[in-house]
Amino acid sequence: MELRRKSQIMNKEDISKAVKRIAHEILEKNKDTANLAIIGIKNRGVYLAERIAKELKNISGCDIPKGALDITLYRDDLTQVSEQPIVRETDIDFNVDGKIIVLVDDVLFTGRTVRCALSELIDFGRPKAIQLAVLIDRGHRELPIRPDYVGKSIPTSISEVVEVRLNESDSDEEVLLSEKDGQVKG
Repeated sequence: MELRRKSQIMNKEDISKAVKRIAHEILEKNKDTANLAIIGIKNRGVYLAERIAKELKNISGCDIPKGALDITLYRDDLTQVSEQPIVRETDIDFNVDGKIIVLVDDVLFTGRTVRCALSELIDFGRPKAIQLAVLIDRGHRELPIRPDYVGKSIPTSISEVVEVRLNESDSDEEVLLSEKDGQVKG
C-alpha cells in the first residue's frame, strides 16, 4: 500500500503536551495511586505508557507499575495478517486483581485492537476497572469502545492513515495524516 503524506497533525512538543495532560487527567480521575497500573499495547502504546508513567511519577511522586501487552494471538484477523505472525512478549509482572488499569495505545480506530487487549488482560486476572488512554482518536469505531483519555481527536476518512512516529521506534517524533493509494482528496 502506497501512502502519500497529507499533513502533520502533531509535532514533538504537541505529543509531549498531550502525554502530560493525559497524566494529569488520570490523576484527577484516580486520586489514589496505590491501586493504579499502566499497561501499553505493543508497540507504540508501550512507549506512550512509559512516558505517561514517568509523568505520573513526576506529578505524584509515586511509581506506577507498568506492563506491556502483545495482542497478536488475540487478533480476530490473525490469519489475514500473516501466515507466520510475529509474536512478541507480554510483560505484566504484577497482580492485576483489584487494580485500576490504564490501557494505553497510540491510535484508536475501529476498537478491535482494544478489544483484543481487553480479552488478554482479563486472562491475567480481575482488575477493579480498566480505563483507556490513546494519543489519537480518529473515529470509525466498529465496536462500542470509547477512550477515557485522549491526546487529540481528529476526524478522518476511511482512506486516510494516521501514522504515529516516536523516537523509541522511529527516526522522528510526530503524528502524520496520509492518504492510501496516493490519492489526496481536497
